[in-house]
Amino acid sequence: MRRLVTSLAATAVTAATAIALAAPAQAAPADKPQVLASWTQTSASSYNTWVAARNNQGAWAAYGFDWSTDYCSSSPDNPFGFPFQTACARHDFGYRNHKAMGIFDANKARIDSAFYEDLKRVCSAYSGATKTSCDGTAWTYYQAVKILG
Repeated sequence: MRRLVTSLAATAVTAATAIALAAPAQAAPADKPQVLASWTQTSASSYNTWVAARNNQGAWAAYGFDWSTDYCSSSPDNPFGFPFQTACARHDFGYRNHKAMGIFDANKARIDSAFYEDLKRVCSAYSGATKTSCDGTAWTYYQAVKILG
């Protein structure tokens, strides 16, 4: 019986120590909604700022952003050779993080528009028939997310 009491006491002390030494839960910084909104605008500067943050995710760890992506879901990431992958990743970022914060419905149209602007920026690197093809593909991708989400 004495061994059982000693063992239980040691377990209790170990558990109490672990709890005392555990890092306190940290809330996301108060400006998380503003940062999220700034990274999901239609402008090139918003896109560039998001890309820089994505490349340095550790600096934003306190915000608890979801950086996961399936890129363009079941559609090709680089249809006809057009590099849409990063635009799709930013779109996923916008959807996932706005949903997690419970503010998706109010922001979906803007996130979808930002996606389309990102795709059009990809297409601006082309000319002639190739640009026309890229623009058409961008429009199709935009319509798909706009309608199907």
